[in-house]
Amino acid sequence: MNAVANTPRMIADIGGTNARFALLDGLDRHDERVLTCADYPDVVSAAEHYLQQVNAIDGSRRPREAAIAIASPVAGDQVTMTNHVWAFSAAATRAQLGLNRLLVLNDFTALAMAVRHLPTHELRQIGGERAAPGRPLAVLGPGTGLGVSGVIPADGQWLAQQGEGGHVTLSVITARELAVLERLQQRFDHVSAERVLSGPGLENLHAALCAVESVTPQTLTAPQITERARLRTCPLCQETVAMFCALLGTLAGNVVLTMGALGGLYIGGGIVPALGSMFVDSAFRARFQEKGRFSQYLAPVPVFVIHSELPALLGLARAFDEPGPRWEAA
Repeated sequence: MNAVANTPRMIADIGGTNARFALLDGLDRHDERVLTCADYPDVVSAAEHYLQQVNAIDGSRRPREAAIAIASPVAGDQVTMTNHVWAFSAAATRAQLGLNRLLVLNDFTALAMAVRHLPTHELRQIGGERAAPGRPLAVLGPGTGLGVSGVIPADGQWLAQQGEGGHVTLSVITARELAVLERLQQRFDHVSAERVLSGPGLENLHAALCAVESVTPQTLTAPQITERARLRTCPLCQETVAMFCALLGTLAGNVVLTMGALGGLYIGGGIVPALGSMFVDSAFRARFQEKGRFSQYLAPVPVFVIHSELPALLGLARAFDEPGPRWEAA
């Protein structure tokens, strides 16, 4: 099971808001906990608190191997989170936690490693037909940030991708979206997709729509915006959510075209699953397919919204033994 007999492995999915931990025996996951990142000064403090919670401080319960998926580019020993203050050396973290082995992956690389193993009852299909077998799969998801990844088949294996597709330049289509983009360009030197297609992005989008309408914006959080949209008590909140879904559809179609992901698109993150019928009834699918001469290329591609509680942990459980981009602390 492990290089150190009878010792569980630790896995952690660390986003800009929450850190999700679990212990692993083989592929069996247990002792799952979700911690709030802002409650801890660094990743080591959060991990040690988790190990205390599950009584895994020493002896045969103390992990000697761990894998971390983190919302950050992973290109070397030094990791700096994009939407949180944590920054750390993988090698120093390995030493501080007393680990023999530490793997560090981008969080959406871990999610991409999981999607082929998700049970069908945890997936909701949004349009399209059956997935084309043996073709690449695309993954994206708005949360605290915007993650983009995928898996491609190669020589009988599936290789997860690591990139920063959430930071591509935002694509707009309608005159209304262009007016919103112009307002956003007054605030940001680069209006990336993440500036709109994320939790903070919903707030940016709402503020920009208020500016277009010359309305003094209320200070609303992303959950408040989506709740008012759901209750239909605020027309600008409704438009914010509708435009969010449409813009996400445009990006999703771009990702699938770029990857040739005829095996399907999987949407993770915390926002889309919570939108429910607002997402299903939105312009997302129409905009996903709205690619001119390649509309028919995209028409059969299924889109799946992930309704698993901790899906990236499923991918991390395989990171120790399956190929894929990761950084192993020296």
